[in-house]
Amino acid sequence: MPRSPARSDRPAQRGQAPSGRKASRPKTDHRTRQPANEYELEVLSGLERVAATELEAVPLARDIRGLRFWFPGDPQRLTRLRSAVATYRVRNWDVPRPRGLLGHQQLGELTEFLHSVVAFGGHASFRLGAAGKESTVMQRLAEELEERLNLPHKPEDGELLIRLRPQEQGGWDVLARITPRPLTARPWRVCNMTGGLNASIAYATHKLAGQRDIDRIFNPMSGSGTLLVERALMGPYDALVGVDIDPKAVECSRSNLKAAGREVEVAMVDALHTGLPARSFDLVVADLPWGDAIGTHGGNEVLYPAFLTEMHRLTSRQGRVAVITHEIRLFERLLRDQSKWHAHELLQVYSGGHWPKVYLLTKR
Repeated sequence: MPRSPARSDRPAQRGQAPSGRKASRPKTDHRTRQPANEYELEVLSGLERVAATELEAVPLARDIRGLRFWFPGDPQRLTRLRSAVATYRVRNWDVPRPRGLLGHQQLGELTEFLHSVVAFGGHASFRLGAAGKESTVMQRLAEELEERLNLPHKPEDGELLIRLRPQEQGGWDVLARITPRPLTARPWRVCNMTGGLNASIAYATHKLAGQRDIDRIFNPMSGSGTLLVERALMGPYDALVGVDIDPKAVECSRSNLKAAGREVEVAMVDALHTGLPARSFDLVVADLPWGDAIGTHGGNEVLYPAFLTEMHRLTSRQGRVAVITHEIRLFERLLRDQSKWHAHELLQVYSGGHWPKVYLLTKR
């Protein structure tokens, strides 16, 4: 049974806005100056605003245009972006169509470009991601790269993902993913469960719900612990507690938290019958069952109203509840039919063939 978290008297930690930076050369110091390279982030549809905000806080990132930017620093910094699916090195070739990349000069430049990405990421294979990748031209390009890079071409699961994309202003962009795996495949995830939440959505939910070091945070129905781990890695909080009625889920959460190097209390408890006193938490963050991989639509008709009632009891007077769900009609109907909550839609995001929404609730 989780303990009722005690409130700390520490003042709220204020975030610092990123300082403005001129698009100029980095300062010269004892570090070796590195050339600036162009990059682009891939994000889940709906998380663009969160990713752009995270990108703006990256030191030395400059000439930011949406999710495309220049960066002269160590690319390792770009592998720690938590709202992005992937980071790509980008280069444009002034050719009218992909066939032009097979020219002697262009192919040499392309090989050198990709070699630099492999040298950083340590990729063991590659694949092409482009419209018409089964065409004769793309097959020939794959054969040339296989020989020049000395890497096997694995069309389905190659680690070095190479995307080709035409540009409106002319030429073709080549984008090379700098890591062998997506950034959302977190290194701490040593245990998976059916219906597990995408880590970038968990990160975005916490950022939009508000990050305060005085918060006592509750994660009911914690599953594999994605929401717990992502918040634990974000910095100070007063208390962080997770519960799940499934013992396998509790063990899974604990395994992932241990791999992340974080100590968080996770208990095997029914989230709707914790036995905790009223107003125990300032923030509740929950990925409720969507009625497909986990739970049923009929079961959610009972679970959702019970959840709203119990979380109203458990949250403080100024408490917030962030809810991720694909049961949009049910959830919005329940909100219309009750008078206990103010509801604000934070975002809608694409995830595994679904378009769940994230809501922030506050007490009336």
